[in-house]
Amino acid sequence: MCRLFALTSKEPVSPMEAIKALDVMKEGHDGSGVGIMLRDLGGPFEEMKDAPILSGIFTEEGIRRLDLFMMDQGFMTKYKVSIKVPKTNTSGIPRRGLYLIRAYEYPEHWDGLDKGEVERRLMMTRLKIREMGEEKRDMIVFSFWPDTIMLKELGDPMDVGHYLGLDRKDLKARVIMAQGRQNTNYAIDLYACHPFFIKGFTTMTNGENTAFIPIKDFLSSRDYPGYTGYQSDSEVFAHILHYAMEGLGLGLDAYKHVMTPLQDKHLEKHPDASFLKHLKQSCRQLIIDGPNCVIGTLPDNTLFMAQDRKKLRPGVVGGRPGMFAFSSEICGLDAVIPDRDKSRDIQPMHLDTAIVSPDRQEVKICRQTEPLALPL
Repeated sequence: MCRLFALTSKEPVSPMEAIKALDVMKEGHDGSGVGIMLRDLGGPFEEMKDAPILSGIFTEEGIRRLDLFMMDQGFMTKYKVSIKVPKTNTSGIPRRGLYLIRAYEYPEHWDGLDKGEVERRLMMTRLKIREMGEEKRDMIVFSFWPDTIMLKELGDPMDVGHYLGLDRKDLKARVIMAQGRQNTNYAIDLYACHPFFIKGFTTMTNGENTAFIPIKDFLSSRDYPGYTGYQSDSEVFAHILHYAMEGLGLGLDAYKHVMTPLQDKHLEKHPDASFLKHLKQSCRQLIIDGPNCVIGTLPDNTLFMAQDRKKLRPGVVGGRPGMFAFSSEICGLDAVIPDRDKSRDIQPMHLDTAIVSPDRQEVKICRQTEPLALPL
């Protein structure tokens, strides 16, 4: 198994808070890697919420090729964070080139484009950089999106946090997602590390998705450029989320109805039975086969947790107004929000989606038995 921790806070906090939670849960991961996603950024990025930020790892030659490509596209560097790694090696962490966090000015010829077209072009730019990197193995790009930073590396999460200097003052966020890996493959591809991101939608998962192949085939058949990669069977959870909400126009309350629809005998009793029967039939290839615990964020920085029907992976939600956390284990919550009312902790069950909206005032539980907020 892996271990997951996500935090949403009114005030920006250091990603080391999430690393600390993973460290106390280290019996549940083997220290083979960590992935971190930061959104709703603080520090110097606070004043550039709309600027796309490129996150990744590059060799010296990769940086040169990247700079030529970005200048040719019309992107100009607006701000960057330089991560200088120690000269001495740290056990378990590969020696690499540059860990890049760079915000850009949009190309001038993008002026006047609508939001949807800007987002499409950002996604296509990221995919092109990834393609270039895979050709010469000199670029690894994790995200290229406004108000978003993503870092992934092999090694123990705490060691990686110190190695990359993630306790720095200019690297804080109000939404943080972190996963401590349990390696289930002999060779680890950083593109297989959670969290997974597509156009503002992010997920990470503890579990296994044995229905991966039919799900991947269905998504690939949509002819959508962003549905690609799949070095991990868990990446489809982010793509299902994107497909359900942006492709089908559904709300978050329908996400579980796509992944884990109600059994027919329960579906008959649902107030939206007719719609849900049609949804189940048309999206049957997206039904997952767990066990899986999924934690995700939406473009508006809503944070959520959902379980599949087997409910065999741990997950707990707790906190206080202004700060809530989603964790694989209670000890992760204790490490970061020890002063919460623990009697109000929630362990979502198989019908539940636990949701904390961007106002961060409470945890709401959406149950699959409740009426849907159906699309217009």
